[in-house]
Amino acid sequence: MPRRARATKRKISPDGKYQSVNLARFINKIMGRGKKSTAEGIVYGAMSIIEKELKKNPVDVFEQALKNVTPVIEVKPRRVGGATYQVPVDIKGERRMALGMRWLVISARARKGKPMANRLAEELIDASRNQGAAIKKREDTHRMAEANKAFVHYRW
Repeated sequence: MPRRARATKRKISPDGKYQSVNLARFINKIMGRGKKSTAEGIVYGAMSIIEKELKKNPVDVFEQALKNVTPVIEVKPRRVGGATYQVPVDIKGERRMALGMRWLVISARARKGKPMANRLAEELIDASRNQGAAIKKREDTHRMAEANKAFVHYRW
C-alpha cells in the first residue's frame, strides 16, 4: 500500500475467446506461477465441457455460478475493550467478486481424481444450480454473519 497516493486499479482486458472481463479475471485467479496459457487451457476446457453437457452458452452458466456464489455480508473481527467480536459488515462489489471467484477456484481444486478442467466444469455447473462446496462456503459465511448480528452496532 503506498503512503501518499491511492493505488490505481489496472484495467483488465476481456479474454480472447468470449470477450468477457469477468472470465479474464477468473483466468487470472486460476493462473499459478505466471502460466497464463495453462490457465486459459483449463478454463476454456471447462467451458467446452459445460457447453457439451448443458447445451447452453458457457459464459451464461459461468455468470450465473458467479452470481450464486458471491456473498453479500461477511464477518470481520473487531477488538472492543479486551474482547474480540465477529462483526457483520456488508461487502463492496470488487471484494464480492474476488471472494466468489476465490471460493470457486478453491472448491474446484479440492475435488480430486479428475483433470482440473473437469473439476472446474463440475463446480461451475453445481454453483449455477445452487449446489456444491462454493455455495456451502457462501451459506456458512452468511450464517456466521446472521448469528453475530447482535454485534452489528460495533461496525464503524
